[in-house]
Formats: sequence, C-alpha cells, structure tokens
Amino acid sequence: MSLAKPKPVNWPKHYSEQLFHITEVMVTDVASPPVAARIYAYSNLAAYLIAKESGKGFENSDILGQTYLTDYNWDLPDSELSSSEFAAIYAMLKVGESIMPSGYLLKERQQEWIDIAIKGKILSKKEIQMHVAYAESVAASVMAVAKKDGYLQLSALTRYTPQKGEGFWYPTPPAYIAAIEPEWQTIRPFFIKDLEAYAPAPMALFDMTEGSPFHNQLMEVYTTTNELNDERKLIANFWDCNPFKVKFSGHMAIGVKKISPGGHWMGITGIATQKAKLSFAETSYIHALVAMTLHDAFISCWKAKYDTDRIRPETVINQKVDQRWRPLLQTPPFPEYTSGHSVISRASAVILTGYFGDNFDFIDSSETYFGLPERPFPSFLYASEEAAISRLYGGIHFRDAIENGLAQGEKIGDMIWTKVNK
Repeated sequence: MSLAKPKPVNWPKHYSEQLFHITEVMVTDVASPPVAARIYAYSNLAAYLIAKESGKGFENSDILGQTYLTDYNWDLPDSELSSSEFAAIYAMLKVGESIMPSGYLLKERQQEWIDIAIKGKILSKKEIQMHVAYAESVAASVMAVAKKDGYLQLSALTRYTPQKGEGFWYPTPPAYIAAIEPEWQTIRPFFIKDLEAYAPAPMALFDMTEGSPFHNQLMEVYTTTNELNDERKLIANFWDCNPFKVKFSGHMAIGVKKISPGGHWMGITGIATQKAKLSFAETSYIHALVAMTLHDAFISCWKAKYDTDRIRPETVINQKVDQRWRPLLQTPPFPEYTSGHSVISRASAVILTGYFGDNFDFIDSSETYFGLPERPFPSFLYASEEAAISRLYGGIHFRDAIENGLAQGEKIGDMIWTKVNK
C-alpha cells in the first residue's frame, strides 16, 4: 500500500494571505497612501531577498541591480534552508512588525504562520528556529536600509502651511484634516534617479473666466457628479481607497476603514499570481517589483502635488458655484494635481501587463473585505483607466490631473519595466 502524496503547497495563496495581514495593520494605523506604499516596498523586498538568495527560479529576474541598492552588501547569513518560502514570508511579516506603529499586532500572525508550516509539514519543529533566525536577520538588514531613506527625518522638516490666494489647496470638509506628507518628495526612490524627469505636463492654471481650460474642467466635475448613474457611482466607490474617510455621528468623528490605493494594487497582484499559478520565486518577484514601483510612483506624484499646490474641486465649487454641493467621495487631505490613483494605477498596470501579458483578465476581489462587490476586468490597463476616471465621478479631481497623471505613471512604469528587463 503506497502512501498518499502530500498536496502541493499553494504559495501564491499563502503569500497573498500573509501580506494581507500587513494591510490589516495599515488600516488600523490609518497609513497614508505614500506611507503604505513604503511599507509594502520594504516588506516585500525582504521576502524577495530570501527567495532570490535561494536561487530557485531567479536566473533572469534581478530587481536590485537596477536600483540604488545595486552594490549594497546585505551581509546575509549563510544557511541552507529547507524552505526559503517559509523564511521569506516570515521576514515579510517581521519587517511589517518593525516598520508600522501597530506592527506588534503581527506577532500573533507570525506564530500562526509557524503553526501553518508545521501543520502543513512544510517544516519540522526542529527546523523552525533556524528558519526564524534567518528571516529575522534578513528583516533587520532591510530595516537598516529603510532607516536611511529619509522617513525618520520628515518630522524635523518645516511644517506645511496652506498658501494664501485663489487656486491654492486648503483643507476640505468634513474633518478639515491638515495636509498629508507634504515633504514626501524627500524620501529616496528605488528606481527614479531624477524626480524632475518624471514631472507631469503643466496643469491648467486657475482661471474662473468662463471658457478657460480651468473653468471648463471645474464645470465638468460639477455637471458630471450631478448626473451620475448607478454604474458610475459603483466605479467611484470601488476605487475610493481613502484611508482618511470620516463619518460624523453628532459631534463624534468616526474613521471608516478603507484600503490604500497601493493596497488595492497589491491585492490585484496577488489575484494575478494565484490565477497564473506562479511559483514562489515568481510570486515574490512580481510582488516586490509592483511594491517598489508603487513607492517610486507615490514619491513622484507627491512632489507634483506640493509643487503645484492646486485647489480641490470641492473648495472652489463651494466658493464660486454652489455652496451646497458635495462630491460623491470624501476629498482626501492633500493637493489635487496630479491624481494619485491615476499615477500609481497606471505605473502598476504597466508592470503587471509586462509580466502577465496585454489581455490578462481577472476578477478583482480586493475590496470584498471592505464590503464592496467583486469586479471583473479584461486587462490591467483597463483597470487603471477605470481607477483614474473614478476620481472624476467621485468629484475629487479635475480631468487634466487624471489624464496627465496616467501619462506620468506610464512613464514611470515603462522606465522601471525597461530597467529590470535589460
């Protein structure tokens, strides 16, 4: 009588599930979109490092050689791992623990991951300790790099103050939250060497003269939001991804749990890896590449936002057109130009299209945890187009911020994809 063969491990599913635990903590911490992208970048980088060090399936997939880390000495300990996959995911969780204010919540998840490995016979109890020690060493090396990227210096920089005069950004209802991450352009990117090279095309200048480019766009937002059908409302809400959304009950402000824009695209990446049944090497590679692309795209976008300091539709419509008007979506607390969703969605879509192909259809279930239905897409680029236009339907962006944001993201995505495929 022959013994039954052990079931193959579904590594893409494990990877996505464990990465989502990091997302859950970000939601708890109300991590801003750029901060969330930074967390995804370093946590996925840790997993990629271990997977790559194992040598399994990494003959032609080097990311680090195209970043500023090309000559960095990681000083990884010598070790023959029985499961580099287990160690990679554990390191990812360990970086998440170290890099987030509420990261301690991941300690329980780390133990759960150990239990899964033992129960699934991925590792024996005797092997666990060595694998955990290795993963913790790699996580510490990644955190040493993270501590030098400028993030720890942000609190010492001059605080942002809204500019006086028409056309400049000002805090918006209902919570009038202060500007988020105004100095994010000082954070070090992985791939971008010159931020100016990825600046968007010029925006329409503030001009309330009837028929001016700015006024036309303003009235487009006003008219579009007043004539939304159910499908457009669904699209706007599906891509909302505003971690700062607040509801009021009497005098009490209540935060509404929302995934970040980057978190949505990390979710899409996980969905694609599972559909394609990738190996663990491929899974860790594409997650790290998308996460690091998100990081760079947010830095570029946030530089544009605070360089232009442009007013949001809600502010100018209330001042000049209709005092009672409110956008379908709650306006996020930072300047308008360019649209972050447009920039990071297109950059991510370019990377995913390069990896999985032009017409890779998928069902996006990234938002089901937050009460939204699944949504099918025929391609990543189509999804990025919908994510971008959702900001017009939501009433929070002008058209040029959307279209020029898409172009900005495409330029970043093309550069990164070209670099890693030299």
